[in-house]
Amino acid sequence: MCLGIPGRVVGMVEGYGNQLALVDVVGELRKVNIGMMPEDVFTEGDWVIIHMGFVVERTDADGAERAMAGLELMGRAREDPTP
Repeated sequence: MCLGIPGRVVGMVEGYGNQLALVDVVGELRKVNIGMMPEDVFTEGDWVIIHMGFVVERTDADGAERAMAGLELMGRAREDPTP
């Protein structure tokens, strides 16, 4: 597994050569490029790992949780700690 942000596919974005997916990343929707994984077909509910705006790995809910835990260990909290 690489260092990346986990997210869950919400759907595909039309156009752009069918290379963009809409992904939920901790409640924020992001458009990410799936072009680095042309052999994979992504559908709603798939878990992915994102690095620099590109999907670099397919994962599952457990893998997504482990990736988020790793980010938290490095100091990136899931929620805004502002009082």
